[in-house]
Amino acid sequence: MANYTKTTVGKENRCELHEKLALTGAEISLNELPAGAGVPFVHSHKENEEIYGILSGKGKAVIDGEETSLAAGDWLRIAPDAKRQFFAASDSGITYICIQVKENSLGHFTAEDAVIG
Repeated sequence: MANYTKTTVGKENRCELHEKLALTGAEISLNELPAGAGVPFVHSHKENEEIYGILSGKGKAVIDGEETSLAAGDWLRIAPDAKRQFFAASDSGITYICIQVKENSLGHFTAEDAVIG
């Protein structure tokens, strides 16, 4: 049995990788909103923080009623209980990755978690 899982993502507006990659510690989604569109709901989480990376385009996030502009290269961490909603700009679509993990669950990372050889 292989120690990895590979998938190819097509041209979907939203793709969740949890099942496609058999993820056990995170949910990752790739998202694309066309110009002028928005996520049709406000949401928060019970335990999971979200990390958003803007891959292309521009738009805005409304987090607990506060607007923050977003553009390619921006990264954003949002606490679980924050209410959030995302929108593409009227003149530009936006493509972003969302990584969802349990808040305060990271025990070790990078070199601390690496096993050489």
